[in-house]
Amino acid sequence: MHRHLPLEEEVMNMLIDGFSTVMFIAIITLIFLWRRNTTQRAAFLWIFVHFVSFFIAVYLALKAISFDINHPMASEEISLLLGESGALWAGSMICLLVGIFKLSKVTKDDKK
Repeated sequence: MHRHLPLEEEVMNMLIDGFSTVMFIAIITLIFLWRRNTTQRAAFLWIFVHFVSFFIAVYLALKAISFDINHPMASEEISLLLGESGALWAGSMICLLVGIFKLSKVTKDDKK
């Protein structure tokens, strides 16, 4: 029998379902806005990269939470997964900021 981080039985499924639903809505909204606004494609591309890297970061974090704690190298594996998740999250936030900066720059130029 595998032992994992102690969670209620349905918590992991709720985390996955909730995160997937919110990400699906966010990506569909981004694609809709991207198609409507062809002059700011670079900004939307950066935001899309943010969503993809954030999705992978959350996947790694959830993988760390559900890792078998009886594994001989469990502590090292979990630490590595959480470190990778954190690095991807940081990268995703940089992508989001670049996208926001590009959106605000174009908006500022349009006002002139």
